Amino acid sequence: MTIALTTSRLVLRVFEVTDLEDLYALDSDPEVMRYITAGIPASYAEIRDHVLPRLIASTRDDPNYGYWAAIEQRSGAFLGWFHFRPARDLPADIELGYRLCRSAWGQGYATEGARALVVRGLHELGLTRVIATAMAANRASIRVMEKAGLQYEADFTEWRFPGPDRAAVRYACDRDSGPPAP
Repeated sequence: MTIALTTSRLVLRVFEVTDLEDLYALDSDPEVMRYITAGIPASYAEIRDHVLPRLIASTRDDPNYGYWAAIEQRSGAFLGWFHFRPARDLPADIELGYRLCRSAWGQGYATEGARALVVRGLHELGLTRVIATAMAANRASIRVMEKAGLQYEADFTEWRFPGPDRAAVRYACDRDSGPPAP
C-alpha cells in the first residue's frame, strides 16, 4: 500500500485493483452522483475497464498529484477519494476534488482531507494556487471548500454536466489567502 498523506482520521493511498467493488458502490449511488452525472450511475464495466485503471495510473508520473482512495484510519473502511491534479481548464492551477460515500457525509472527512491537501500543496509543494469547483446548487461541497480555506472566485457554466442546471462556482486560494502551514 502506497500512502500519499495521513491526517488524524484518514489515510489517502494510491488506488489498487482491490478497490473495484468499493468504487463501484460509490459511483452507483445516485445521491453521490447527483451533482456529477445528474444521478446516473456508472456501469460496473465502465468502473472496471476505464475509471479504476485511470485512478490507479494517476499517480505514476508524480506521486504528489493524482487520485487517492480515502480510508478511515480506525476501521480501514473505504470512504471515497480525493484528487489533487492540474486543472483541466486552468492547467497552471492545481485542482482539488473529492467524492465520498454517503455514510461519510457530515462527519468532517471531506474538510479534513481537502484542507490537508491544500496545506500540503501550498506549503510543502510550493504551489502558487489551488482551485476547486462545484455545481452552484451543491451547498455541501461549497461549504467544504470554504472550510478548507478556499474563497469564492467566480461563477461559470459547467457544460460537461448532463443536468439542466449547469450553474457552477470556482473557489481558490494561494499561500497568502489559504490556510496557514501547520
